[in-house]
Amino acid sequence: MSFEELENIDTSKFPVGRLISMISKGQQIYLNHHLKDLGINSSQLHLLFEISNQSNINQEKIAKRCNINKGAVARSIKKLEDNELVIREIDEANRRQNKISLTQKGKVVLNDSIEVLDKWESEVFKNFSKENKQLLNESLKEVFIQAIELNYGETCNE
Repeated sequence: MSFEELENIDTSKFPVGRLISMISKGQQIYLNHHLKDLGINSSQLHLLFEISNQSNINQEKIAKRCNINKGAVARSIKKLEDNELVIREIDEANRRQNKISLTQKGKVVLNDSIEVLDKWESEVFKNFSKENKQLLNESLKEVFIQAIELNYGETCNE
């Protein structure tokens, strides 16, 4: 689809989920390209955010918060650990779980990654007022919550 075709789309006939998916894919491509020098990808960046928000978080919580399976989290954590960005320790309170925290190097990479993310946001929102951007953020947060609740309810009822 060309840029001209995109600009002429009747948004009332275009599924919101498709727009969100296309935005997400565009961000992922941008981030993967710009994060390459930092040794991480966009998926790993999301995990670093979760780990930074709650030190000593376990892999199960990360999986739930990122809406991905535990196996994918374990593989990503292993790569982050190999790159010395996180530390994985056995949780003494529950020896079947690992506690994950950022290393100093992980904190530096996260801060550098946030600069890349901020640059992307500045570019895609350059034609938005501060108020419109805030309204979009709040609306998307509500959609996200509803989507997680819907998915959680369906998986719990199976």
